[in-house]
Amino acid sequence: MYGKQRLIAAAREAASEDIMIVGIPKEIKNHEYRVGLTPAGVRELSHFGHRVLVETMAGAGIGFSDEDYAAAGAEISATAAAIFAEAEMIIKVKEPQPEECKQLRPGQLLFTYLHLAPDPLQTELLVASGATCIAYETVTQNGGGLPLLAPMSEVAGRMSAQAGAYHLEKAQGGNGTLLGGVPGVASGEVLVIGGGVVGANAARMAVGMGARVTILDRSVPRLKQLDDIFDGRVATIYSTQDAIESYALSADLVIGAVLIPGASAPKLISRDLVSRMKPGAVMVDVAIDQGGCFETSKATTHQEPTYVVDDVVHYCVANMPGGVARTSTMALNNATLPYAIRLAGKGLDALKDDVHLRNGLNVHEGKVTYEAVAEALGYAYVPALEALGG
Repeated sequence: MYGKQRLIAAAREAASEDIMIVGIPKEIKNHEYRVGLTPAGVRELSHFGHRVLVETMAGAGIGFSDEDYAAAGAEISATAAAIFAEAEMIIKVKEPQPEECKQLRPGQLLFTYLHLAPDPLQTELLVASGATCIAYETVTQNGGGLPLLAPMSEVAGRMSAQAGAYHLEKAQGGNGTLLGGVPGVASGEVLVIGGGVVGANAARMAVGMGARVTILDRSVPRLKQLDDIFDGRVATIYSTQDAIESYALSADLVIGAVLIPGASAPKLISRDLVSRMKPGAVMVDVAIDQGGCFETSKATTHQEPTYVVDDVVHYCVANMPGGVARTSTMALNNATLPYAIRLAGKGLDALKDDVHLRNGLNVHEGKVTYEAVAEALGYAYVPALEALGG
């Protein structure tokens, strides 16, 4: 039996143990059209007897109507407030906005992306809520990896090359370079900092466009793996400050793809280095959800995605996968659904029983239970199992 099939089978077994009211509010972040559950996901939860409340029009932006959800077994709620008031578990996509955090309550589960380390206000509000808050991005799996972050990392990585290529156009503020070049004219140079899921997918797209691509990473085994994957079509270089500076100065497009799970991203390109880059170069900071890996980064939106510093275009959209919301929602639901079923069936016991799901616990009953978040924001760290009383 394949890994995902095993997860679903285990989740189904767990789901038979209890019944839960699950709430799916409409996302309210700027240009965020993703939704916490698809109708197919609602049908799975409903199959086990769970009540699923979906806010009206929650999936309309990506073609999922209220009728689709009702046919799958959902109850349609007129307001988000009604869902927060009744649901025992809230499933979302993006981090809750302040008005959503204030509606959470003790004993309620929140299952979504959180990215708390660079966000002291959200952390403060979640701690004050008394709720149990589980972050997709810190759930782990056997053999390493972050299974609930990976789908959106794949999407964001592929989008980063696409967005960078578009903003290199002169009319968008770039230097007018076509990444693939044409016969007789050199192709553009792309630097990808970080060789994980985001970086590999960014490189895949850039190589497909015909660009000259360099990946920097601090893991020699990962560089060897990437060299095999790309069969020599990318340059794989050990990441040092000297390498970052050298390759950034010649790059037309720089993609920041670094990740320290649950922690703030390190600042790898300084303001001084930006000032010496090619005029009209483009920087795409995929790490912006974790504070960004460029010193000049600040979060932007799909509505106003770029700004310019020292003649260098910065693209720092904090919810990049929301730009392709239908694909992203389906990919995310494929990954999160087995865990959602398990949480609905077993509640806090699901966290006690599974160390990988427990690694997703960031806040519980006013305690910060993820060490990197506590360290970044000055909270006392309480290990998750201790906080759960297990």
